[in-house]
Amino acid sequence: MVNVTFWGVRGSTPCPCEANKRYGGNTACVSVEAAGQDPIVFDLGTGLRFFGENLTAPGPFHGLALVTHLHWDHIQGLPFFVPINQPGSRLTVCGRNDEGSLQEAFEEFMRPPYFPVRPSDLRGEITFRDVESTSFDWGRANVAVRDVPHTGATNGYRVELDGVVIAYVSDHQQPADGGPIAASVLELCEGADLVIHDAQYEPHEFAMKSDWGHCTVEFAVEVAAQAGAKRLALFHHDPSHGDATIDRLLAEARAFAEGTSLVEVMAAAEGTTVSLSPASAPTPVTA
Repeated sequence: MVNVTFWGVRGSTPCPCEANKRYGGNTACVSVEAAGQDPIVFDLGTGLRFFGENLTAPGPFHGLALVTHLHWDHIQGLPFFVPINQPGSRLTVCGRNDEGSLQEAFEEFMRPPYFPVRPSDLRGEITFRDVESTSFDWGRANVAVRDVPHTGATNGYRVELDGVVIAYVSDHQQPADGGPIAASVLELCEGADLVIHDAQYEPHEFAMKSDWGHCTVEFAVEVAAQAGAKRLALFHHDPSHGDATIDRLLAEARAFAEGTSLVEVMAAAEGTTVSLSPASAPTPVTA
């Protein structure tokens, strides 16, 4: 069984408030866990703190972080990840930086005067690895890295683990001219058991922000359907979208998905775990 848990589901900025308490207001962070396998984390947004608080395995933490890009909402949780501040803990951070190395970027934003602690000050070991258009193994998992259109250098990831495929495309620029979906994105999502995909805008919002690097709910469904995926989690919710708005967008997405390969469409919510196994239906569990 592979468990996918959402710890942060927002884009742009943390925004916890009464209006979004069901879906949550922390920024991007999703964990992938299976017995006997060191965990994998998609992005290091503010949701990462809650992942750390909920770890139950004794001893030092060993894990892999797959960072899509270096916007604040995807990296600002690292200083608050308590498990990496323990001797013997190890975190490998993969990603890319279009203005130098990944390590240089983290050392630049996580230092005085912007923050009092540097990555090297933490008692665990953080290793930074620049990755682009490649594949590698992490324990039993195979990780594919492909380019995703956004604003600046951005990766998407495909994790194959124990017969289950999870695709993570957190930020995706919908073609403003109605052009085709990028082949690299379709490759990531092909036949996936679960696609976690940017679904930030309503059509009228996209019309005003068509070059801001994101997409509509309908486009998210189109990506997953064209790729022949089985399940879609709408992700990277706009900070202005309260629970009622996301409920409505979810209903619209399910209508768009009728007659496609998708057997389930959900809206990612903090604390929700989707349990996946080969040839089985997912079992959402509220943590």
